[in-house]
Amino acid sequence: MTTTPFDAVPFELTPSPGSTWTVGASGHEIKVDALPHSDIFVDPAGAGVSNAATLMNAVTLLGAPPEGDFRLSARVTVDFRSTFDAGTLMLWWSEQYWAKLCFEYSPDGDAMVVSVVNRLVADDANSFAVDGDQVWLRVSRVGDVFAYHASTDGATWSFVRVFVVDAAGLSPRVGFEAQSPTGEGCRVTFDEVAFDTVSLTDLRDGS
Repeated sequence: MTTTPFDAVPFELTPSPGSTWTVGASGHEIKVDALPHSDIFVDPAGAGVSNAATLMNAVTLLGAPPEGDFRLSARVTVDFRSTFDAGTLMLWWSEQYWAKLCFEYSPDGDAMVVSVVNRLVADDANSFAVDGDQVWLRVSRVGDVFAYHASTDGATWSFVRVFVVDAAGLSPRVGFEAQSPTGEGCRVTFDEVAFDTVSLTDLRDGS
């Protein structure tokens, strides 16, 4: 499988089969069209883990980050059309263990910052509504802990959640995902993409 060269991150990113990611001239922007009726989700309302409804067909662009602490951020713009359309920053260990920070269209017609952590089955937590079609998202690793933050201006970060994923023997990949679970697709743009190995001093306030 080919990789996508992307100057904003210092490691190779591999697109999911059948997905086409377009890198902007700046090297810090990337665009993709979500597939119709696509998502990555394991429904917690399923009748037990073995029978939980699972969907794993969203387009992704993921790579293995360097060891140690890091921060990956991007401004995410979504051409919202249908409920649950979203652009996300994603952490991926396996189909059983993954996590995503989403900019998502809610059933009430609001653009929302939403987080999901899947440990065999998924949780699903709304954070806050955004006035407009774009927001900055950031995923950080400090030791074995991950933190999600979001920002409406790219400067002041709001805490979304902090968590650990115990996926024994597996290392995470990190990157981008686009989804349209109930619709016919949407365009997602990730720009102002930045990656560094600076450690957060405070997981809660994002500094």
